[in-house]
Amino acid sequence: MAAWTVVTALAYAAPERRTWRLLTVDLAVTFGCLFATAAAATPFYLTQAPPLSGYWFAGAALAASVIWGRRGAVAVALLYGSADLLLRALMGAAVTPATARGVVLLLLTGLAVGHMARISGQAEERFAQAVALEARLREREQLARSIHDSVLQVLSLVSRRGAEVGGEAAELGRMAGEQEVRLRALLTDGTSDPAQADEAGPAPAPDRTDLRDLLRPLESVRVAVSAPATPVTLPGPTARELAAAVSAALDNVARHCPEGTRAWILVEDEGDAVAVSVRDEGPGIPEGRLEQARREGRLGVAQSVQGRLRDLGGTAEILSLPGQGTEVELRIPRP
Repeated sequence: MAAWTVVTALAYAAPERRTWRLLTVDLAVTFGCLFATAAAATPFYLTQAPPLSGYWFAGAALAASVIWGRRGAVAVALLYGSADLLLRALMGAAVTPATARGVVLLLLTGLAVGHMARISGQAEERFAQAVALEARLREREQLARSIHDSVLQVLSLVSRRGAEVGGEAAELGRMAGEQEVRLRALLTDGTSDPAQADEAGPAPAPDRTDLRDLLRPLESVRVAVSAPATPVTLPGPTARELAAAVSAALDNVARHCPEGTRAWILVEDEGDAVAVSVRDEGPGIPEGRLEQARREGRLGVAQSVQGRLRDLGGTAEILSLPGQGTEVELRIPRP
């Protein structure tokens, strides 16, 4: 038993050798030593003390708890109890409380070590995930710096030169400016510091979506988005429908207002409700124009905006005065 203890100590020291095969051999040797008690001890000895070889089951129980978890510890403890009872039956020795004490001690020790092994494994896995995430963030930061020094500089130059030249080049410059803003927003979101994200507030649950993430892509040189610093979380389908309604309102601005008309998106988290307003500096909607469009079958505002909000249990109000722009107020209760 002393020699086998040295062998198992060296074998279990290497993580790659801690397998079920080694544990099986360890248990087989331990069982063999236990039943060898029949040739080395008398029945009277078993009534006074547990078999000396039974103490070696502790090592097997701890190894099982590390390899197989708490279930392995329970299995080894029950096997020990069964083997001890069988040994006593073969030798004609009386059953003593020592058997129950041995099983209980193996159970408690194995369960404790198994629990700690499981926690240690989870911590190691989380650490590996954190290291991988940090590596990806560093890679994206390097990519962001490279894009900033090349693509963004070119887009910025085209935007400025297009505005200076005018004509068709002005439209090209405007498009380049919009892409520059969107690309900058994408790079900023993708390389944000996790510590800053923690300060901004908890991340949304897996079944919920941060409305800000859906509205930021709408930002451009003509569209400004203002949102709270903390996540505005809604159920995924609700957030997407609300963002689609906002996009439809912006489409109306681009379709019916003069070229270059600016618009603003304001997001407000009211606790029990979420409100989003889309305001533009266009000429406004003439009185009765929305009703006329509805009669003519042009249902852009009625279906894309008001219909979506109605299906979500919310409201959509359109406030407009000729020459003073239009404001669309969207409000939904938070589920």
